[in-house]
Amino acid sequence: MAWTWRFEKSDGTETKPAVQPEEFPTQGDAESWIGEEWRALLEGGVEQVILFEDGVKIYGPMSLEAADQS
Repeated sequence: MAWTWRFEKSDGTETKPAVQPEEFPTQGDAESWIGEEWRALLEGGVEQVILFEDGVKIYGPMSLEAADQS
């Protein structure tokens, strides 16, 4: 199984991330990566992300801007 992120603008259009992701073997690995890289992604123009497992949407969109408010 592969876990991947889709990177979007706030209007839902896909955008290329400033930090290149990988396919992750577990949901926890994918979430840990986003937890470490969200600031760089946000600074690079990504405003929200969606998590997929083998092409199936698990959750999202999740705003990176909301994370910046905490």
